[in-house]
Amino acid sequence: MEIGSHLGIISLLPATIAIVLAFTTRNTVFSLAVAIFVGVLSAGNGLMGFPTILKTSLGTTSFSWILLLELFIGILIAFFQRTGAIQGFTTAMENKNPSRVKIQLTAWVMGMFVFFSDYFSPLFVGSTMRSLSDKAKISREKLAYIADSTSAPVSVLAPITGWAVFISGLTVGMGPIQDEAQAIQVFTKSVPFNIYAIAAVILVGLFSLGVIPEFGPMKRAEERALKHGKVLREGAEPLVGEELTDTPPYEGFKTKIFLNFIFPVLIVVSIAISTFIFMGSAKTMEAFLTASVSLGILMRIQGIPFKDIMKTAMDGMKGVMPAIIILALAYTINNLSKEMGTAYYIISVTENWLTPNLLPFLTFVIAAVISFSTGTSWGTFALVMPIAAPLAFNFSGGEVTTLVLVTISAVAGGGVFGDHCSPLSDTTILASTGAAADHIDHVKTQIPYAMLAAGIASIAYLIIGFAAI
Repeated sequence: MEIGSHLGIISLLPATIAIVLAFTTRNTVFSLAVAIFVGVLSAGNGLMGFPTILKTSLGTTSFSWILLLELFIGILIAFFQRTGAIQGFTTAMENKNPSRVKIQLTAWVMGMFVFFSDYFSPLFVGSTMRSLSDKAKISREKLAYIADSTSAPVSVLAPITGWAVFISGLTVGMGPIQDEAQAIQVFTKSVPFNIYAIAAVILVGLFSLGVIPEFGPMKRAEERALKHGKVLREGAEPLVGEELTDTPPYEGFKTKIFLNFIFPVLIVVSIAISTFIFMGSAKTMEAFLTASVSLGILMRIQGIPFKDIMKTAMDGMKGVMPAIIILALAYTINNLSKEMGTAYYIISVTENWLTPNLLPFLTFVIAAVISFSTGTSWGTFALVMPIAAPLAFNFSGGEVTTLVLVTISAVAGGGVFGDHCSPLSDTTILASTGAAADHIDHVKTQIPYAMLAAGIASIAYLIIGFAAI
């Protein structure tokens, strides 16, 4: 298909089937597989189109990167458990007798601390805080929500992340923006207008503090955990293997919190941030490879047999396989939606409504719908920014005005919405994995909260559109 072309309303079929089936069957793998198969047939690619789309989608550098990243993260988490590092961290926290509120706030702050990677953040927060939150009778759904809401929404607000570089890079050549330095400056000025991301992060703190009472499915999940001690719903299927939930510490091993937990985390943080500063791109996968190898060497020096270290590493890989399978199918359906022109169709039926006053609001809504339907935020940025930003510059006479800044932030926030709560999104999947929560339970409990943030953003963009533009 040519760039900009689409198959009409049929292009919505794969994403629609996947989302509807996921909620009705609670089986994400089955839902994605059926949606891909139907989509391939609808696109006229025949029965062989199914294995073909799998090969073309998964045989890419992009998927290889996230596959390796997840494997190394799985190994690192397994090492944390085998050395007793997570248990030691939990014990240290328990000695301070933290309340349910403090535990939730700690998870919230930890998620914001690891702002440089929306992939590491939900896995790190979920796996580190899971034992502590279970003992405090915090539902896995709530933990997954906290981990998810401090990943992409935080990453998109920091001007020193890959998100900032990518989004700002899309604006180079538009209006007076001539190079990447100017683009970053404009992006930084637009951050205060990213209402969705700001609201999503702040809401976590307000819900944790009890300032805003729980509601909807999340309220029922929290009542179940508090009253009956069931952090998971009866019959729930946690999106993580037993290898990452039931790995006991090595017998007789004396864990050292700094060496076996803080030091590897510092390796990840330092490599990710330094490579971003000096190379322009955070080498996250390489950071986890280095941390995993380093911790493995420390484990051997501390007396754990080499054979046990390798077995633990393999267990870590096995533990993340449920998430990797869903990620593989999610990547495939995203690629299929791209080939069918899903995003272009959504844009085509809405672009005629765009006016200066409605531009920020409609830009946010369009980006949110596309990202939720496809599960990809960066793909949404790449599609919507080249349309919305030039329109904003056209309305502003080629100057960087409030309209331009708000429109850029609306694209960023709308893209994050889908990354934050779509069942097809990689970070949503990883949040379920880190918290060892049922994936669909996580999605169902989080969507009302994400919709609250989206509602706040929508109203704000309407007000800004008619009052300040």
